Amino acid sequence: MTSILNTVSSILASRVSSVDRVGALSLRNPVSVVEFTCRRSAWSTLDSNSAGRRFVVRAAETDTDKVKSQAPDKAPAAGGSSINQLLGIKGAAQETNKWKIRLQLTKPVTWPPLVWGVVCGAAASGNFHWTPEDVAKSILCMMMSGPCLTGYTQTINDWYDREIDAINEPYRPIPSGAISEQEVITQVWVLLLGGLGIAGVLDVWAGHTTPTLFYLALGGSLLSYIYSAPPLKLKQNGWVGNFALGASYISLPWWAGQALFGTLTPDVVVLTLLYSIAGLGIAIVNDFKSVEGDRALGLQSLPVAFGTEAAKWICVSAIDVTQLSVAGYLLASGKPYYALALLALIIPQIVFQFKYFLKDPVKYDVKYQASAQPFLVLGIFVTALASSH
Repeated sequence: MTSILNTVSSILASRVSSVDRVGALSLRNPVSVVEFTCRRSAWSTLDSNSAGRRFVVRAAETDTDKVKSQAPDKAPAAGGSSINQLLGIKGAAQETNKWKIRLQLTKPVTWPPLVWGVVCGAAASGNFHWTPEDVAKSILCMMMSGPCLTGYTQTINDWYDREIDAINEPYRPIPSGAISEQEVITQVWVLLLGGLGIAGVLDVWAGHTTPTLFYLALGGSLLSYIYSAPPLKLKQNGWVGNFALGASYISLPWWAGQALFGTLTPDVVVLTLLYSIAGLGIAIVNDFKSVEGDRALGLQSLPVAFGTEAAKWICVSAIDVTQLSVAGYLLASGKPYYALALLALIIPQIVFQFKYFLKDPVKYDVKYQASAQPFLVLGIFVTALASSH
C-alpha cells in the first residue's frame, strides 16, 4: 500500500511541476504556451478518464502587463516637446486639447516651402510691387497654399496612413484615438473648401477671365488625394509618389504666385518641374522613418525597394544633381552671377548631407532638414529672380 501511495504522489508531483513549468514559459511565449497548455489539458483529461477520475489542468494565465511593450523605441516619452506637437513633428508631447491636435495634423512645419514657393512665383513674375494690395494678395495666396491646402494634404495623408502609423508611430493623433474619425473628416473638408474658396477670391481679385488659381488649387488637391488614397495611392510607388510630392511642394505654389501677378510661361513650367526632382529627394527623407510600416503594408518606398544605404544616395543625388543642372542652365542662359549664387548655396547642403543625413537618415532627419533645407529654398528663390530677368 505504501508503494502505491508513493507512486500516486510522484505522478501528481510530476504533473504539478509540469504546470509550474508551463506558467514560467507563459511569460516568455504567451502564444505557444496556450497551445501547449491546451494540449496538456487534453492529455490530462484523457488520462483521468482512463483512470475513472476527473483531473483538469487549467490553461496558464499570462500576466500581459509584465510582457514588454512592442511599441517602437522612437515613441516620445511622457515629457515630449510641446513645440514639436504644434509643429507636427516626431517627439511631440501627448495632447488632449482638440485644437492643438487639429493643428498637429496639419503639420505646420511643412508649410514654409509652400509659402516660399508663392514668394518665388511672385518674384519670377516681375510684376510684384511692395504695395498694400500686392502684399495682401500674396499673404492670402500663402494662406491658401500653406495652412489650407497643405493642411488638407497632411490631414488626409495621416488618415489614409493610419494603419502604417499604428506600426511606425502609434502615438500619433489618429492611431492613438486622440481625435475621432468624424472630426478628421470634418477637418479635411473645411481645409479643402477653404483653400478652393480663397483661390476663387484671388482669381476675381486679380481680374482673371480664366480661374487659373482655382484650377491650380483643384488640381493640386486632386493630386494630394490620389497620392494618399486608394485605389491609385501614388505613394505606393517611390518614384511616382515622391515626384508628385516634390511637384506639389515646389511647382504648384510657384505657379500660383506667378499666375497671381503675371503669366505662366512654358520655360518656367519646365524649370519648376525640373526643380521638382530635388523635391523628390526631399520627399525621400521622410520615407526612412516609415520603412517598417511601409514594408508591412506593401508600399514600395525607395528605402523599402532599394534598401536604406542605396536610397540615401539616391536622395542626395536627386537634390544635388538637379540644382547643379539648374546652375548650368543659368550659366548657359547668360546669367553667370545667378549661377554662382546658386552654386554657393549648394555647397553647404552637401556639407550637411555628409554631416547628418548620410550618417543616419533616421536619427538625423530633422537636423538635416533644419540645416540644409533653408539653402535649398534660397536657391529656388535665386532661380526665380533669374527667371524674372
